[in-house]
Amino acid sequence: MFAKILQGAVIVLAAACLWAPLPAGVVERWYSLTLYPVIQHIVTPLTNLMPFAVLDVLLVVTLLLVMWGAVRMIRHARRKRSVRPVLTFAWRLLVAGSALYLAFLVLWGFNYQRIRMAQRLEIAHPAPNRDTVFALARTAIEQMNALHGQAHGEGWPQEEWRDNELRVAFARTQRLLTEARPAEPGRVKPSLLGLYFRWSSVDGMVNPFGLEVLANPDLMPWERPFVAAHEWSHLAGYADEAEANFVGFLTCIRGNAPAQYSGWLFLYWQLIGELRAPDRAELLPLLTEGPRHDLEAIAERLRRGQFPWLRDVSWRVYDRYLKANRVEEGVRSYSEVVTLILRARFDENWTPVRRQPNP
Repeated sequence: MFAKILQGAVIVLAAACLWAPLPAGVVERWYSLTLYPVIQHIVTPLTNLMPFAVLDVLLVVTLLLVMWGAVRMIRHARRKRSVRPVLTFAWRLLVAGSALYLAFLVLWGFNYQRIRMAQRLEIAHPAPNRDTVFALARTAIEQMNALHGQAHGEGWPQEEWRDNELRVAFARTQRLLTEARPAEPGRVKPSLLGLYFRWSSVDGMVNPFGLEVLANPDLMPWERPFVAAHEWSHLAGYADEAEANFVGFLTCIRGNAPAQYSGWLFLYWQLIGELRAPDRAELLPLLTEGPRHDLEAIAERLRRGQFPWLRDVSWRVYDRYLKANRVEEGVRSYSEVVTLILRARFDENWTPVRRQPNP
């Protein structure tokens, strides 16, 4: 009887967390700045020791358990000629799903409910327009042209989490944005999900149950520093995709030449997606041969690997997932980084100015 009450409590608590989120200020103070950094500094160093993806193990074990439970349920239902085993199995799935959702929230998911980046920074500029986006795209091109030779000459780190310059840049960026302890960078791992990443045009993800980074195996070397910094930003508690892009970009431009090049290349890719075809045609001749070749290689990677129908379905599902976690823009939050960069106030060297608390 006690077990049933406990199971019911788990379901009720999960439903309450889903439909009645905590106030953002409470989440920011007691979770994102206090509890979560402790969890992250325990879990990520442990999963960094493992060369394989912990998420792969969890997925395989979960799949096997569900299949085993389903087979037992079918056998019992046939033998007893009753629907009770089916109802019992469904109840256990509901309890397990509720428990997993609560674990997701505690380990990482509450970060979706924290104070948004636009509320922690000074917003000094109006909404972006064609001219401001175009001007920033020109700046990105200038930076890419200037950095390309040095970036390719220095080469690309094989293990981003061991790259001291990128690690230092990540820590410095975090200290500009929050008082929380800087997050531990995660090892960028291959995964059984690699084929899915390739087919659906996903660059990477964070495993919220193991606080580890998984990456698309086909990423170009010049993409990897930014992808690593973006996913590390998720590990730092920035669940929103635009905010992770923002923190990842600021991290890269504080790193060495390969990281800076990767960051500007990412931003250029985002900016041209916000411009009309005539504006893109005007910008393209400004690219020198090196950056143009690197962009073409990324475009070819995307064309070669993706299954359009799987990509579209995957992004629609992810859009619903983001909105269920109160990211109102859904997948559009990826490109919202352009708005954030163009509206925020920066001091020298792209130093964001934090909003002063009300007296």
